[in-house]
Amino acid sequence: MFFKKIKKKKFGEAVKKKFIKKRVCKFTPEEIETIDYKDISRLRYFVTERGKIIPSRISGASAKSQRYLTRQIKRARQIALLAYVSE
Repeated sequence: MFFKKIKKKKFGEAVKKKFIKKRVCKFTPEEIETIDYKDISRLRYFVTERGKIIPSRISGASAKSQRYLTRQIKRARQIALLAYVSE
């Protein structure tokens, strides 16, 4: 856990500490070995209504998981399980 200290501005004021939470991958705690392109319900969570893939900073996936997730979403789109764009 990390704390960020802010310097005192005037005599007698308290020092404020800011708590920074470490980000955890969404797939690691659930112990999901593979993200399958046939599992549309899970893939749909990572795609917006307009068909865009949600970035890892919003979805919470690690870089490795995000690359694999993107690959699986694109595979599902190619065989028409997911739509490229909304109607």
